[in-house]
Amino acid sequence: MGAAMPVLAVLFGSLIQVYTITLAGEKLTLRLRRMLFAAMLRQEIEWFDEKANSSGALCARLSGDASQVQGATGQRLSIIIQSIATFLLAVGLAMYYEWRLGLVGLAFSPVIMAAQYYFIVVQSGELLNKREAMEQAIQATGQRLSIIIQSIATFLLAVGLAMYYEWRLGLVGLAFSPVIMAAQYYFIVVQSGELLNKREAMEQAIQVAVEAVSNIRTVAGLGREHTFHQKYMKELETVHLVALRNCHFRALVFGMASSIMFFAYGACMYYGGKLVEQEGIPYSNVFKVSQALILGTASVGSALAFAPNLQKGLVAARKVFQLLNRNSNIVDPEPLGRDKWVAEGSTDYSKVVFSYPTRRRVPVLQDFSMSVRPGKTIALVGPSGCGKTTCVQLLERFYDPSSGVLMLDGRDISSAPLYSLRSQLGVVSQEPVLFNRTIADNIAYGDNMRDVTMSEIVKAAKQANIHTFIASLPMGYQTYIGEKGVQLSGGQKQRVSIARALIRNPRVLILDEATSALDTESEKVVQKALERAKEGRTCITIAHRLSTVQDADIICVLNNGKVAEQGSHSQLLEQKGVYHKLYSLQLEKN
Repeated sequence: MGAAMPVLAVLFGSLIQVYTITLAGEKLTLRLRRMLFAAMLRQEIEWFDEKANSSGALCARLSGDASQVQGATGQRLSIIIQSIATFLLAVGLAMYYEWRLGLVGLAFSPVIMAAQYYFIVVQSGELLNKREAMEQAIQATGQRLSIIIQSIATFLLAVGLAMYYEWRLGLVGLAFSPVIMAAQYYFIVVQSGELLNKREAMEQAIQVAVEAVSNIRTVAGLGREHTFHQKYMKELETVHLVALRNCHFRALVFGMASSIMFFAYGACMYYGGKLVEQEGIPYSNVFKVSQALILGTASVGSALAFAPNLQKGLVAARKVFQLLNRNSNIVDPEPLGRDKWVAEGSTDYSKVVFSYPTRRRVPVLQDFSMSVRPGKTIALVGPSGCGKTTCVQLLERFYDPSSGVLMLDGRDISSAPLYSLRSQLGVVSQEPVLFNRTIADNIAYGDNMRDVTMSEIVKAAKQANIHTFIASLPMGYQTYIGEKGVQLSGGQKQRVSIARALIRNPRVLILDEATSALDTESEKVVQKALERAKEGRTCITIAHRLSTVQDADIICVLNNGKVAEQGSHSQLLEQKGVYHKLYSLQLEKN
C-alpha cells in the first residue's frame, strides 16, 4: 500500500498538470489568433505591400506563431519549473543524507547545466539561421539519427550491466521494457495525431484568412473586415473544440506514461528484496540493476520525442506582440462610428504629391490637381505607370498622400471615418475579386451597413445586365461560384462585380479598366451595364483603350504624375498633344 501511494500521486498529478496546462494553452492560442487576425485586418494597405507581409507569410503567422507561443508558455514552461523544483529537492535530500557526497555531486552541476544550455542555444541558433530548407532537413535528420543510435547503445549497455550483476532481476526489469517503450511511444503518437487533427481543422480557418488577406483591397473597399473576422473565428472554434476533445485523453496517456516507470521500480524493488532476503545478493546490485535498466529503457522511449525549441516560441511571441502593438498609419478619425454623411459626388485633388512606401524615391504623382463635378464622368488616360490607378487608391484612402489634399464634397477625406468614406464609393476593377460564396452573397457584400434584401439584389443584378443569366441557373442566386468566381466567365464576373458596386448606391463610381480584359462580345454587354450604372452618379473611369471613354464629359490626360491635358474627346484631338498621339497610335495598332 505504501508503494502504491507515490505511484497514484504521480499518475493523478501528471493527469491534472497536463490537462490544466493544455487547456490554458489552447485558450491562449485561440485568443492570440483572434487578436492577430483582427490586427492584420486593421492595418493600412501599404503594410501589405511589404515583402515580409505577403499573404503566405501572414497566414504562416496565424497558424504557426500562435502555436509556438503556446509551446513556449505551456507544457514546456511547466516542465522547466518542475525540473528546477526537482533539482532543488534533490540538493536538499543529498545534503540531508550525506552532505560531503552531496557537495561532490553538486560541484559537477554547473558543468552539466552549462553543457546542456550550450547544446540548446546552438540548436536554436542553427534553426534560426536562414539556410536552405534541404540543408536544415539533412542536419535535423543527422541529429535525430545520432540521438537514436546513442539511446539504443545506452539501452544495450543497460541490459548488459543488468545481466552481469543479476540476470534474474534483469529479466524482471526487462519484462517491463516493452511496456515503458510502448507508453512513451504511444504518447508521442497521440501528440502527433492531435497535431494532425488540429492541422486539418486549421485548413478551413487559414483558407478564410488567405482569402481576406490576399484580397485586402476589395475587403477594405467593401468594408467587410468585421464579416471576415467573424467567419475566421467561427472556423477557429472548430480547431479549438478539436484540441479540447484531446485534453482528457492526452492527460490520461501522459499520466500512464509517467507512472509506468514507478510501477517498474516497485516490481524490481519487490523482487530484489526477495533475492536479498533469500539468496543474500548485495543490496547495492538491486539499485544498480534497476537504475541502469529502467533509465536505459526510458532513454529509448525518449529518443522518439524531440522537444520543440523554446527559442522558436520566444521569437514567435516577439513577432506576435510586435503586430498586436502596431497601429495603422491610416488613422480612422472615428474608430467605431457610423457617419450619416451622404456625399453628392464632388471630388477634388489639390496639389497632391505621392510615392509608394516601397519606392519612396520614385514619385508617382507630382503636384497633381483635378476636379470632378457631381454627376459628371471623368476619364483618366495616359501611358502605363503615369498614376491613373494611384488616383483612385488615394481616394479610397488605401494610402495617404505625402502632401496635398483630397476632398469629397469639400470635406477632407482624412477627416471622414474610413467606413463612411468608402461607403460613398463603388469600385469595378479590371480583374474582379469574387468570393467562394453564392452569387447573392457576393452582390450583397457591396453594402455592409444593413441587411440587403433579395429584391434589392435582383434590382442591382438587372442594372448590371446579369439577372437573365443568373435566373437561368438551376440554383439561381444561390449558385456557388467557386474561389475567385472560377465558375463564371470574365464578362459574367465583371457584371456581378458591377452589381456589387451598385447595391450600396454609391455617389462616386470608379471603373478601373473594367472592360480591358474582356473579349469583344463580353465588352459590349458589360459596356451597356456600365452605361446604366453611370446614370445619376459621379464616375471616374480609368481606361487604356481610348475608344471606351470618348463619351466622357472630361478626359484627363496624365503624364509623369501630372495633368498634361484635359477636355472633351474632340477638344483634345484638336490640341494635337499627348492625347492625340495616344489616339493615333491606337488607331494604327487596330
